[in-house]
Amino acid sequence: MKRIVRVVGRVAVASSVAVGAVVAGTGFWVAGVSEAHAQRASSIVVRGNQRVDAETVRSYFTGGPLDQARIDEGIRGLYASGLFSDVRVSRSGGGIIVSVSENQVINRVAFEGNSKVKDAVLAAEVQSKPRGPFNPAIVQADTQRISEIYRRSGRYEATVEPKTIAQPNGRVDLVFEVKEGGKTNIGSINFEGNQAYSDGTLRDQMTTTESNWLSWLKTSDVYDPDRINADLELIRRFYLNHGYADFRVVSANADLNRETNAFTINIVVDEGQQYRFGAVNVESSVAEIDASTLQRRVVSSSGSVYSAQDVDKSVEAISLELASRGYAFAQVRPRGDRNLEGRSINLTYVVEEGARVYVERINVRGNTRTRDYVVRREFDLGEGDAYNQIFIDRAERRLKALGFFKNVRISTEPGSSPDRVIVNVDVEDQPTGEFSIAGGYSTSDGIIGEIALGERNFLGRGQYARIAAQLGQNVQGFDFSFTEPYFLGSRVSAGIDLYAKERDETDYSSYRINTYGGGLRFGFPVTEEITIGTRYQLYQQDLRVPGRYDIRNSDDTLNDDRASVALLEAEGRTLTSLAGLSLIYNTLDNPRDPRSGIYAELKGDIAGLGGDVQFLRATFDTRYYQSLYWDDLVGIARVQGGHIAAWGKDDLRVLDHFSGGPDLVRGFEPQGFGPRDVGTGNLAVGSPNDDPLGGTTYFGGSLEAQFPIYGLPKELGLKGAVFADAGTVFGYEGVTDYRGIEVNDRDSKKIRSSVGASLLWTSPLGPIRFDFAKVLSKEKYDETQVFRFSGGTRF
Repeated sequence: MKRIVRVVGRVAVASSVAVGAVVAGTGFWVAGVSEAHAQRASSIVVRGNQRVDAETVRSYFTGGPLDQARIDEGIRGLYASGLFSDVRVSRSGGGIIVSVSENQVINRVAFEGNSKVKDAVLAAEVQSKPRGPFNPAIVQADTQRISEIYRRSGRYEATVEPKTIAQPNGRVDLVFEVKEGGKTNIGSINFEGNQAYSDGTLRDQMTTTESNWLSWLKTSDVYDPDRINADLELIRRFYLNHGYADFRVVSANADLNRETNAFTINIVVDEGQQYRFGAVNVESSVAEIDASTLQRRVVSSSGSVYSAQDVDKSVEAISLELASRGYAFAQVRPRGDRNLEGRSINLTYVVEEGARVYVERINVRGNTRTRDYVVRREFDLGEGDAYNQIFIDRAERRLKALGFFKNVRISTEPGSSPDRVIVNVDVEDQPTGEFSIAGGYSTSDGIIGEIALGERNFLGRGQYARIAAQLGQNVQGFDFSFTEPYFLGSRVSAGIDLYAKERDETDYSSYRINTYGGGLRFGFPVTEEITIGTRYQLYQQDLRVPGRYDIRNSDDTLNDDRASVALLEAEGRTLTSLAGLSLIYNTLDNPRDPRSGIYAELKGDIAGLGGDVQFLRATFDTRYYQSLYWDDLVGIARVQGGHIAAWGKDDLRVLDHFSGGPDLVRGFEPQGFGPRDVGTGNLAVGSPNDDPLGGTTYFGGSLEAQFPIYGLPKELGLKGAVFADAGTVFGYEGVTDYRGIEVNDRDSKKIRSSVGASLLWTSPLGPIRFDFAKVLSKEKYDETQVFRFSGGTRF
């Protein structure tokens, strides 16, 4: 515990009034000096200085005649330097005598009583530093700054009192005595004037939250004026993106209840009416530009609900098209014409010849770890190129999306000539390393643990590296991944993966399989939404059936009571050499928690460029997200499918077939439906050799609606969902007999379907999902699963 030994006195604050009084007093000493004396002094005598050099003091009075104005200016300058507590000037013959009293020197700066804010945080904020001059004005400013830090952390009752402890040789210890007080929370956030959206929907747009029983886990429930202003802008953008072009915030007030020590925030809004897009056109005042050819770049469509976001996307798309055609100085300006009776906005995108301005220089500032080129490569323009605000805004979005920086701000200033502009990029690095220990349980893999070390900005080069090891009840392994997002300086990503996994037999598979391999991958962005990917993988699989050499009869024939002969035929080591191509279309608004947009992936693979396996495979997976009725209700539609076929002389292995399970239709076990070996002779369904075989074709669809759970704070991260799934797997084309025993397969194209409900928890410890499903249609040999739990924790 820190203690104050002896307090000599409280800090006196030197205000501008005090300085002015001293200057006025000094004026009394020199008042009445005739104009003849208002000449340059032949000498300036400095008295009272101990640490400050006399020449430093004289420099404040030189440079002109020593008239009244010059003396007053010198006195103010000495006070402003913070080195002196008192300055007096008197005449002596043809010169002046400057008598000074130096400020004391700070021996150390300490903080007492602070437990919620660490010493290091406060020390970084105050201007008073050890071995620096003791300046009461600066100390007072430091006191106010510390109080402001506590206010922003929700402690409006905090008080700060500076005190000094005298030390020998003109030194003092400066101690800021803090009484933190209790936390001032936000009791409620109320809205007035909103008709289209509820208070809860508008509160969900804000980063500021109300205090609740989870307040001990969060800091978003403290009053911060800057954050409130940012939240008001988020609400405004929300309304503009939903057709309310006339929306405005009438007022926003925060009232502190001293009894409850909580703020009540009251926000009054004027929604106006909802508009739709009317006629949408493109006009060009540049003779060489045909407006009709730019129409296809427009995102906003006639008849749809007006959205400022669609307008921004359209402006950006048209600007990029113009830049690609060589019209770097063309500007796009949206012009809206409201039709109040029809509640529509006729929108015209006007293309004009803009001012010819070039980028003189791009300054990257504040990056202490990230290399300059990592920032610069996110710009579609460079030094010497035509300046385009659309490209600047785009670069700012890209830099923020990297996740390398806590803050990103791009500003401009005039260059060396009227047609030159300097672009300043101010960033603040943040930690990008990841160390995690994870544990979890799933119905397919049992208990599993993982330890991982990752870095999203490896050595400040913008590269991604991760190594992880898994150890579980039924699975063990490790994997390593490295990605270079700008391979050879181009906007092409390149990556390498190495992995090894050992999976034991489970309730859903009667074999053990070890997989070792690696791969190379490249990603080629075509547009902001479309990416083409290529990949190559080389991996070895070693399949073993437990008790393989204990399942022979005395006559050396196979005893098929333990596993399907299709698995026995596939036993051993197999090397797979595979090349693939993928096409990805991604318009999701948020990759982690999407509310709108499409994610579609089409993949094609060919195996057989060396190795032991030959097949052609094609799959697709499309997901569509859309907010329904109110933004917290998100609808998800998913369609997926695939086909695989052998080429060459060999049949498909069991492992290369598609299997049907909860990833396609919930309510079924992993590998729970699709072609199955139901045994031979009089063996009943469900006997130990009732093994899934998989199929060559699958397709399925799913509809899901996710919604918040009423009465629970959103910070808890709990959501509910209802779903309906349908799909099928069919077309087994593997081995049909082995060592004289046939595969007794059951293969059906029947659609399996289910409905159910889910509980989703995006917790601080990781994503966890609980699915409860009721199967509506199935084959009699399918294996169902009413409850499924999957996820993990990080701690």
